[in-house]
Amino acid sequence: MAEIVRFAPSPTGNIHIGNARTALINWLTAVKSGGQFILRFDDTDQERSRQEYADGIAADLDWLGIKPNRVEKQSARMATYDEVAEKLKAMGRLYPCYETADELDRKRKRQRARGLPPVYDRAALELTEEQKAGFEAEGRRPHWRFLLDHKTVAWQDGVRGEQSIECDSVSDPVLIREDGTYLYTLPSVIDDIDMGVTMVIRGDDHVTNTAVQIQLFELLSGKAPGFAHHNLLTSATGEGLSKRLGSLSIRTMKDEGYEPLSVAIFAVLIGTSEPVQPLADMQALADLFALDKVSRNASKFDMADLGHLNARILHEKSYAQVSDRLAALGVAGGEEFWLAVRGNIERLPDAKGWWDIVDKGLPEDAVARSEDDSDFYAKALELLPNEPWDGTTWKAWTNAVKSETGRKGKGLFMPLRVALTGRSHGPELAAFLPILGYQKTSDRLS
Repeated sequence: MAEIVRFAPSPTGNIHIGNARTALINWLTAVKSGGQFILRFDDTDQERSRQEYADGIAADLDWLGIKPNRVEKQSARMATYDEVAEKLKAMGRLYPCYETADELDRKRKRQRARGLPPVYDRAALELTEEQKAGFEAEGRRPHWRFLLDHKTVAWQDGVRGEQSIECDSVSDPVLIREDGTYLYTLPSVIDDIDMGVTMVIRGDDHVTNTAVQIQLFELLSGKAPGFAHHNLLTSATGEGLSKRLGSLSIRTMKDEGYEPLSVAIFAVLIGTSEPVQPLADMQALADLFALDKVSRNASKFDMADLGHLNARILHEKSYAQVSDRLAALGVAGGEEFWLAVRGNIERLPDAKGWWDIVDKGLPEDAVARSEDDSDFYAKALELLPNEPWDGTTWKAWTNAVKSETGRKGKGLFMPLRVALTGRSHGPELAAFLPILGYQKTSDRLS
């Protein structure tokens, strides 16, 4: 079945990897089924929503490879929400409540003290017109609750299997605030109906909302879409993700030079039965992913693990695939340089560090040479072959140095690496030496 899915972020900040996971799972489901992906901005909060955040979210999704079939804004649909709200009021399913936040809090505390669940008691349904007018005269404005049917709501969840909620254990949800603005629930349901959404895929922190929404779907359209609730990601320390964790924002990962495919693969496959592994492209990820592979348990997102995957993907990239980005970084070494260093970088900007070692000299934090190696360096310089150099030069040179000095293994190679690169590890010097060239090599040995 071709699924119509949606991702509905609030444009109140940059999206993090947990948000991206939801977007990716929805998009991959649409791609795999030949369906549609809707990007729908939940921007009904006019005070906190910003166009720059909406633009940033769209750009982040595009960077990840997500291409929406359509883009919608809830702020453009307020008249539709008002119309449906009036319909629900006329049906008696949306009713006004005048309790203040403090009064509701005291009610809940009394219920808990009596060992009762803190479920709204529907006292507002007993108000007379005179009592309502009295509250209005005091300056109170009502919030509006949806009158639930006290029944069992069950659904087959695409990730969690058979689920059910007893609606008499749930408070009638507030759909409209005192100031007349809408909470998430009603606009979301109306939009899903009008836009033909067939599957709602989201984090499992929304499971408890599902029964309410199914009742609204059935009341307004006669049927509900499918639901699938995926597990959540936490930080490496187990902390829940939020927009304040800027280090896990998609924008930060982009700026720090991670590959979009690496981020997408890691965000999707972590917490599934599939191992996190390099893949050729997003289509390969779509072919591999399935909702029934998703675990029910939260998974930790560790940047170190993302780095390992990113490195594995970079190590397979050809020069043609990265040449423009290397040029933008100021790396002018060409294909020979890329093939020499790609096996020793985790993120593409790391290549700039190695190019600077070639082009500008040893780094400021270079590993210090041992004074005991002075005679060794002098002999190595004496035996340095003339150019032209190629991939065989390193072996010929080090064999000659070994024969003259008696050094071998680490005692032979490590001092040369330190002298030429300022690092104790890095690219294979057989490939690096011709890039460095005779003059720079002899200068660094001197």
